[in-house]
Amino acid sequence: MPKIDFETAGLLDGVEGSDRDARRELLQRLVDDGASLEEISKAVAEDRLALLPLERRLGGRFTAQEIETQTGLPAPLLLRMRRLVGLPEAGPNDRVFGEDEVAQARSVKLFLEAGFTIDVLSELTRVVGEATSRIAASVTAAFGNTFLQPGDNELDVAERFDALAEQLTPALEPVLIGTFNAHLRESIHRGMIGALERQNGRIQEAVEISVCFADLVGFTRLGGELEVQELGSVAGRLAGLAGDRAIPPVRLIKTLGDAVMLVSPNPAALVEAALQLNADAEAAELPSLRSGIALGESVQRSGDYYGPSVNLASRVTGVARPGSVLCTEQVRDAAPDAFEWTRAGHFRLKGIPEPVPLFRARQLDATSKRREDRR
Repeated sequence: MPKIDFETAGLLDGVEGSDRDARRELLQRLVDDGASLEEISKAVAEDRLALLPLERRLGGRFTAQEIETQTGLPAPLLLRMRRLVGLPEAGPNDRVFGEDEVAQARSVKLFLEAGFTIDVLSELTRVVGEATSRIAASVTAAFGNTFLQPGDNELDVAERFDALAEQLTPALEPVLIGTFNAHLRESIHRGMIGALERQNGRIQEAVEISVCFADLVGFTRLGGELEVQELGSVAGRLAGLAGDRAIPPVRLIKTLGDAVMLVSPNPAALVEAALQLNADAEAAELPSLRSGIALGESVQRSGDYYGPSVNLASRVTGVARPGSVLCTEQVRDAAPDAFEWTRAGHFRLKGIPEPVPLFRARQLDATSKRREDRR
């Protein structure tokens, strides 16, 4: 490999003293490892040179065409699945795949041979991409905050992060697989294959379920008052509180920055969770929460829920007062004695032609609770 003059190539510009010596050594190690001048220059320009050794360790050995030869999975399908998981566009001869993706291609081919359609696999791939993208971002941030030390130069970071990744990355696999298997067991436990499903040859996607959205009041305004890191902390604390309150039959479906979505086949359990979550937010000195709950038929797909009841719950949340849990009449009627209900009025909600009667839920007072317990 021809020798690279790092100074002439501009790779040492703006770096002085011991930091310059550390960069020079790191550059030489990368060249010795086979990194191209173009690859190194791009990393320098994007201020990620310290992470380039780790990036090279994690992949970039195979092309889609080479994986097709090894596994029989068509290169166009492999590239399509790469796009579906949210990764940058690549060509059939770009070296963007690692050993794990060779194994992944064999698994995809096995699924196809077992009877999965391309459309079903595409949907699964998209969902996996959304989930793992968030996991990867969280792991990267946690890794940096844990192991980055004040005064590190680029060589320090490159050596420490590369060594730790070699040691810790394999340990992530059982964590991810174990969590997936636990969720799979729970999903199977909730699932039902009865006479109708067997007759139709498919799982019924439409279910009757109660849906709750809870959002932080004034979160947008906070964006002009707090640092980005503080905003992220507020959103993360809300997600943590919601996760603590998602006790079966209540499930946390997703977090939306300043909001969370929970569902339950039991409306009373969901109202209770929303009331407790509001109290938790107040105790944690977060901005006030407001919650809206609706009951009706929804379609479950890709781990999420869609349908009129979902849209209605979102609209109800938008008119709820800070600190309140506002519910549709169907929710009130499903748990008439479990809470103290007050009529909030009829509201005109976007996309709904007629005014919707809504009711505010509160915990029963001690006298009402004793009377209810005697029934």
